[in-house]
Amino acid sequence: MNVEERRSATRVATLVAVPLAVLAGLVAFQVLKPDFQDTGPVTMLAIQLDERQTVVCRALLAHLPGQVRDRQRRPVTAGPEQNAAFGDPAITVACGGKKPAFAPTDVVYPLSGVCWIPDASGTTWTTVDREVPVVVTVPQEYDSPGQWVAAFSAPVFKAILSADVPSGCKPQSQSQ
Repeated sequence: MNVEERRSATRVATLVAVPLAVLAGLVAFQVLKPDFQDTGPVTMLAIQLDERQTVVCRALLAHLPGQVRDRQRRPVTAGPEQNAAFGDPAITVACGGKKPAFAPTDVVYPLSGVCWIPDASGTTWTTVDREVPVVVTVPQEYDSPGQWVAAFSAPVFKAILSADVPSGCKPQSQSQ
C-alpha cells in the first residue's frame, strides 16, 4: 500500500469514527443524564382543620411514601401536617376540609379499597368514603391520572377510617 492509499484509508476511517464517537456520546448522555426534576417547595394552601382532622391528616402524612413511582416527595409551602407533593410537575395530596358533594349518579371509582371521584377535568380526585376527605391533584402532563391516584389508596386506607360509603362504591378489603 502506497502513501496515498494509506492517507485515503485514514480519511475514510476518520470519517466513519468521528460520527460514531459523537453518536456514542449522545447515547451515553441520554442514558446517564441527571433527572432535572424540581425539588423545591410546592405552593399549597393550608386550610383550617378541626382537632380530629388534624390527627387523621398527620396519620395519613406519616403513611405516605418518600416517592411514588419515580417521583420524589417534595416539601410544601404550607400545611406540612396536611399536605404533600411528589415530582415535577407536582402531584399534590391535600388532607382535610369539607366532604365533597356529588350526585348519586356520578361515577365513583373504587381504587385499591378507597372510593374516589374525579372532577370534570379528571385531574383532581377526592375520596368519598373516608371520615376526612383527601384530594389528590394529578397535573395534565401525566397519563392515566387514576393510576397515579391509586398509588395513594393504600396510605389512605391505612390511616383514615371509612364513613358514609356511597351506593355504587363497595371498596374491597385490603390485607395490609
